[in-house]
Amino acid sequence: MPRTGAEYLQRVRDGRAVYLDGKLIENAADHPAFRNAFRTVAGLYDFQGAPENLELMTFPSPTSGERVSRFWQLPKSYQELVQRREAITAWAELTYGFMGRSPDHVGSCLGGMVMGIDLFRSHGEERAQALNDYFTYVRDNDLFVTYVIANPRADRSKSVSQQEDEYLIAAICDEDSQGVT
Repeated sequence: MPRTGAEYLQRVRDGRAVYLDGKLIENAADHPAFRNAFRTVAGLYDFQGAPENLELMTFPSPTSGERVSRFWQLPKSYQELVQRREAITAWAELTYGFMGRSPDHVGSCLGGMVMGIDLFRSHGEERAQALNDYFTYVRDNDLFVTYVIANPRADRSKSVSQQEDEYLIAAICDEDSQGVT
């Protein structure tokens, strides 16, 4: 079964480090600056998992057979493409289109990448397999994958390579059992 809103909220109350104005927020899901966004996403998951919406919003995972969000579906026919669009439209209508980074956003980007797997394969089978494995993992675990857009503090009169801060752009600083920093 797809995750519920309560499961989503429980998952994000896991002690992750979230900072606002330089201060650590202990529980972003309940903080006034973020709680309404978290509750909105929880509402999307509740809508998706409602018995009357399962056919519209989900499909059986090709690997597990469990129902997963339809935005993870890689359409192989016109009908599947229409079903996927209808599910994404249903979610957009719940927020009047104002939730610009809902769970289907990056999920759709990843799906597009997997549908073009040959491009990744041309740079090495290992890369293609890693992408496919990651897609399968996030789909079958119904994860909300997203990203952050940050405005780098830079001297705009200089190119990136001329900046004093070597980490002005995204870079791996450290990797340990907790992940990548």
